[in-house]
Amino acid sequence: MTRNLFVTDGGLETTLVFHEGLELPCFAAFPLLDSEQGRAVLRRYFEPYFVVARERGTSFQLDTVTWRANRDWGERLGYDRAALDRINQQAVGFARDLAPVDLAVRINGVVGPRGDGYVVGERMTAEDAEAYHADQVRSFAAAGADLVSAITFTYVEEAIGLVRAAEAAHVPVVVSFTVETDGRLPDRSSLRDAIKAVDAATDEAAEAFMVNCAHPTHFAHVLDDDDGAWRARIGGLRANASTKSHAELDESTELDEGDPEELAARYAQLRAQLPAATIIGGCCGTDARHVAAVASVWLRDEPPQPSCLTP
Repeated sequence: MTRNLFVTDGGLETTLVFHEGLELPCFAAFPLLDSEQGRAVLRRYFEPYFVVARERGTSFQLDTVTWRANRDWGERLGYDRAALDRINQQAVGFARDLAPVDLAVRINGVVGPRGDGYVVGERMTAEDAEAYHADQVRSFAAAGADLVSAITFTYVEEAIGLVRAAEAAHVPVVVSFTVETDGRLPDRSSLRDAIKAVDAATDEAAEAFMVNCAHPTHFAHVLDDDDGAWRARIGGLRANASTKSHAELDESTELDEGDPEELAARYAQLRAQLPAATIIGGCCGTDARHVAAVASVWLRDEPPQPSCLTP
């Protein structure tokens, strides 16, 4: 392995809710950009992650706080299309101003699903999804984002639409699917079939795919596949700290932080199966401790294989 690695942050919303004690209506962080107090919270949140990248000599992928800043969720929070264009462009500018001058940083415009990220809900066609996400992608492109990423997408058609919207806006795109405890997407597609379907429909236009918002034990078994071509398309990993299902996490009133070292050991076991993965961070329940641990094992020449770990 080389140090051609982009470290990311962890669970933004779970950190703000459970560690900072903030209320985030609709689990949305982007309204914090509309106040100096909110922006100060976000600066404080990101600083430990910059330290992680600095200490490990890696680059940093700085996500915009815009997972909920699309049309349907914005409307629920009182943001019309003009306000969403403003806040999405402002999010890119905030991230650019936040980026430390001593780190190699790329700004990632985060696109969340139309639904809640755990269930499919109302299913769009690829054409409808392209039209739906085009506004946010264009806002990111206009503000100069280095790439855009679909985060916690739950079905293939929405991912295809997002990739096409990014192509139209001439901005690189990454697609990150979430999976259930059996390693399948919420629409019951296999991870392999979902990646292949998006690639087939878009002529492999996505820069890469990722898996996020699931614990490694939920999907490690699906990577044990003789066909390595589709696994080579997985360019990043942002796992949950908790082994709980999405339904269980939705009902939790306390944060399940898991064990940073145990999570790191799980990442180490996945590394040989994900040779193309260069984007490493965390998702729900994780913080800078988890990201520091997983980044460290990803950079080791010989990752540890603790015998005490069981599926």
